[in-house]
Amino acid sequence: MEWEKRNRHFLAPGNINDSHNNRPKLKPELLAPAGEMAALKAAVENGADAVYLGGKAFSARASAANFSHSELIEAVKYAHLRGVKAYVAVNTLIDNQEMAEALEYAFFLHQIGVDALIIQDLGLLSVLRRVLPELKLHASTQMTIHNAEGVRFLAKWGVDRIVLAREVSLAQIAQIHTQTSCELEVFIHGALCISYSGQCLLSSFIGGRSGNRGRCAQPCRLAYSLEPAGTESTKPPAKGEASHLLSTRDLNTLELLPQLVEAGVSSLKIEGRMKRPEYVATVVRIYRQALDRLFNNPADFQVNAAEKRDLEQIFNREFTPGYLLGNPGRDLMSHQRPNNRGVYLGRVIRYDRQRKQVRIKLEDTLRCGDGIEIWVTKGGRQGLTVNKLLVNGTLREEAYAGEEAIIAGEAAMHPGDRVFKTYDGQLMSRALESFRQTQRRIPLRVKVTAAVGEPLVLEAVDP
Repeated sequence: MEWEKRNRHFLAPGNINDSHNNRPKLKPELLAPAGEMAALKAAVENGADAVYLGGKAFSARASAANFSHSELIEAVKYAHLRGVKAYVAVNTLIDNQEMAEALEYAFFLHQIGVDALIIQDLGLLSVLRRVLPELKLHASTQMTIHNAEGVRFLAKWGVDRIVLAREVSLAQIAQIHTQTSCELEVFIHGALCISYSGQCLLSSFIGGRSGNRGRCAQPCRLAYSLEPAGTESTKPPAKGEASHLLSTRDLNTLELLPQLVEAGVSSLKIEGRMKRPEYVATVVRIYRQALDRLFNNPADFQVNAAEKRDLEQIFNREFTPGYLLGNPGRDLMSHQRPNNRGVYLGRVIRYDRQRKQVRIKLEDTLRCGDGIEIWVTKGGRQGLTVNKLLVNGTLREEAYAGEEAIIAGEAAMHPGDRVFKTYDGQLMSRALESFRQTQRRIPLRVKVTAAVGEPLVLEAVDP
């Protein structure tokens, strides 16, 4: 209490610098993940303003394909030529004997024109501010910055942007924005962690693979049994039991874009450096379209059903707004499964054991080439690829909601079993086509100078 009395002038909201309260709301940057070159192209061609990627070392996503030095050069050139910024994650904790190598790597990244480094290690921050003061630095979410004082502290050290901890709410983001002048970056879509951002030690303790060193084994996605304290039972979870007790849902904030902009977020970050390029293409496309609509006509902004469905179809563990609207409690969790749930497709009507065929009553479209998963009453889940579709005795390429479709299936299924589409061939093809060839157009201002006896001069400038 004595501390509060001495610092009351500092804690009172009215006495904290609020000179930034009336800053105009600018269109935030859409920042996309790139775990490989194909994903980078997918992000750029579908409208990302910036991409973030990692090299072969010092990246908190060591299991992603990542980029060699030559690939980093190519990636930065590709992005910059199309007006897209490139940030490189150097966001592991740096051991003492690694500091020289990390600095050499930072010099290389600066030389090839990287727009900023995303870092976690305070020692690296300290050295980089001394030896490369012109290099822009972003504080990784691994730093767990969740209040205005944390932002101000790092800003004094020359950090240009803070990737806020995923646990902050919209109200807290707005308050931090009001009380500071630093750029704020917020995760808007993708996987979440059960632990506070940057504070998970579970993988390190269980398997000796530290998430803060880029080697998280994702033990939070495993199945666990919950036993009374004091027991020594090690029995596995029963089948059908909600056993993924630490597995979170995926973040989805598409319908919260107006509130995120109003809160003063500078950069909207999509998670997914370990996701396939088609995922990156789909998610970036949808957020790009929604963000553009919001700024073109804010009064009438709404998310359409097709966008919601495509986000759900491309990958979901069920969705949550995370902590943006407050503590979500149990609604943060996806206890039944730790991987892609897909989109509900219908229910099994009958299974023909002799012909090994399953009849499904559809509530959505099913096409040849789609992948489905049947949640079998006994025996877990059965995955199938649809190679042939039979509707009313006729082979078809697709079947529609309300129809009954027959497909081949080896494992026994039961009437009433739920069916989910986990792979939509048409959606994946459309996503792949979006970045198969360069399509992003860049406006240029061209000037031609011609004079008798002089060489023709052509100047092209990105306005």
